Amino acid sequence: MSVRRLAPDEVQPASFAFTPDNLAWAQKTVGNYPSERKASAVIPLLWRAQEQHAYWLPKAAIEYIADMLDMPYIRVFEVATFYTMFQLQPVGKKAHVQVCGTTPCMLRGAEALIKVCKSRIHHEPFHLSDDGDFSWEEVECAGACVNAPMIQVFSDTYEDLTPESLEKVLDAFARGEKPAPGPQNGRHGAEPEGGALTLRDLPYDAAAPGGAMVAEKKVAERPVADTGPSAEALALAAREEADIKAKLATLAADATPEQKADAVGIRPQGLPAAREAKADKLQQVKGIGPVNEGKLNALGIFHFDQIAALTREEIRWVGTYLSFPGRIDREEWTVQAKALAAGLPSVKE
Repeated sequence: MSVRRLAPDEVQPASFAFTPDNLAWAQKTVGNYPSERKASAVIPLLWRAQEQHAYWLPKAAIEYIADMLDMPYIRVFEVATFYTMFQLQPVGKKAHVQVCGTTPCMLRGAEALIKVCKSRIHHEPFHLSDDGDFSWEEVECAGACVNAPMIQVFSDTYEDLTPESLEKVLDAFARGEKPAPGPQNGRHGAEPEGGALTLRDLPYDAAAPGGAMVAEKKVAERPVADTGPSAEALALAAREEADIKAKLATLAADATPEQKADAVGIRPQGLPAAREAKADKLQQVKGIGPVNEGKLNALGIFHFDQIAALTREEIRWVGTYLSFPGRIDREEWTVQAKALAAGLPSVKE
């Protein structure tokens, strides 16, 4: 750990006191602990003091909190100098940029973000920019690994960054604006890039803070197959599976998947490529995983409407080729695909 010292006297304020609102909050926080254990409130109080004082902790604030908690000054100094969440030097007035440098972020481009900070703010961390508006440091995991690389500015995180998008975030702070936190590449939360593959029957309001989940959803918007396969589908699947297995039993043991499929059905006419070079995410159909999505694409099946239009003979062929005859009927792929092609949400669990 680096040596952490208080800021020099010339930048230290003469005194510190909580604002009335923060004082009321602090007193309530201290009251959450038994009187003999009120020192347990030291970290939240230090954090609130840092937020109040331009996001850094002066000596006067540390001593003020020590007096409030009846703690020796040295004990509170020990806490403030131990935890790197507390800034002991003045930070940028508009933004203090904490760049995550842990493995996931480093593998996805954190070094390039650090280069931006070095060229734009200061070539060394913990130094103010010439105008005093910015500062930066490298930190350990900030807890948004799936959205790497990312930075934290005060209490907000900015994720899925590139050097270009980081420049835009810094430009916004420089103009005195507060850029919208979260992913900067259009991703919603921590969903897979390109959109959710599961829980699509729980839509969110993209305009709401954090993309809040919509509490209610009209029944008419729900896909037909969201209550599981019907009794008719299960019965049809059982009959198909039994019939196909009986036919396959007459083939040679070394028959290829294509030979087995040709013996029971008709291969569908696939497309040479996805329309407009943009395939549907077939994994949104319950029962289709990454491997089978790849196999379907290899057959020229890229879109929901292709699955929805499969004939009985084509269903038999595809199901056998994928080594699970009857499953397409049992999981009602065609029903799901028809709903998805119409723009309704997926029912994949």
